[in-house]
Amino acid sequence: MKHAQKIKLGISIGDLNGIGSEIVLKTFDDSRMLDFCTPVIFASAKIITFLKKQYKLSLNFQGIDEPSKAIDGKINVVNVWKENVNINFGEEDPTVGKYAFLSLEAATAALKKDEIDVLVTAPINKSSIQSENFNFPGHTDYLAKELDGESLMFMITDTLKIGLLTDHVALKDIASVITPELIEKKIEIIHETLKQDFRVEKPKIAVLGINPHSGDNGVIGKEDEEILKPTLNKIREKGKLVYGPYSADSFFGSKNYKNFDAVVASYHDQGLIPFKTLSFGNGVNFTAGLSKVRTSPDHGTAFEIAGTNSANINSFKEAVFKAIEINKCRMEYKKLTKNPLKKQGRKI
Repeated sequence: MKHAQKIKLGISIGDLNGIGSEIVLKTFDDSRMLDFCTPVIFASAKIITFLKKQYKLSLNFQGIDEPSKAIDGKINVVNVWKENVNINFGEEDPTVGKYAFLSLEAATAALKKDEIDVLVTAPINKSSIQSENFNFPGHTDYLAKELDGESLMFMITDTLKIGLLTDHVALKDIASVITPELIEKKIEIIHETLKQDFRVEKPKIAVLGINPHSGDNGVIGKEDEEILKPTLNKIREKGKLVYGPYSADSFFGSKNYKNFDAVVASYHDQGLIPFKTLSFGNGVNFTAGLSKVRTSPDHGTAFEIAGTNSANINSFKEAVFKAIEINKCRMEYKKLTKNPLKKQGRKI
């Protein structure tokens, strides 16, 4: 009997001067991971051979020239480039940043062509990757341009999910960026992703205030009173279970987040500081709202420990498992909602 092919999990290698290659290769040095997926790493066989020796790993891989030629149940490395790359761990280098982009570009193209099923991205250095081809604050914005849909940074664990109204926006610009249209759009994305990607039938969503103490009735800023509260009322009128705004300073310490399926933070640090504190290195960054599934670890390149063979792989491994789980949920949801009147079972 022929076994069904495992999910093809594409991996962009990230900044080679950081810990990305270490966490990728150490994750798949455990051969049991091949029971769950077929990894397709976008880099070069030459560089992976060097890194395998650097980290004293025993994994075997198959070098291929096209992602469509990936072998099921093996570690596949797509030769995105053939030349040598000069790696200096811990250093910010635009040349190395170029290869991070080439890997991401090739992986994204394969995702769009369905040559891979999901994408897990290793960390990039947001400065060294900048070029004429990549002029974005991060992965999320690049993928939003390349893939269909509206993107949202959604930080997830099994027990905590935080979505951001704004992500890589300077603090001084946040109030002007948050509009009723943005609030409605982002909450709609979270609502839909909870249903289709996490099997939540009737999502309960908490929203954190923009200003300290949600503005204290207009004493500390007018944005909560004039923008956020009226917009949340409008969303509630449509039947969605949306609560708040809650004062962010006490929301997590009181464990109130446990009463909701997701939390909406107004800006990056308001959401990511409590998330990274509570997720204990096991959190995952999921780009919700797109036509394809993309996850990543919840940390950066960690230049300060790059090359020391001491990186923690837990978040990357979780990103792999979450990509697989989310893809499965999404496929099931699409199947169930394609023809909701169709009943499955025995004919009577």
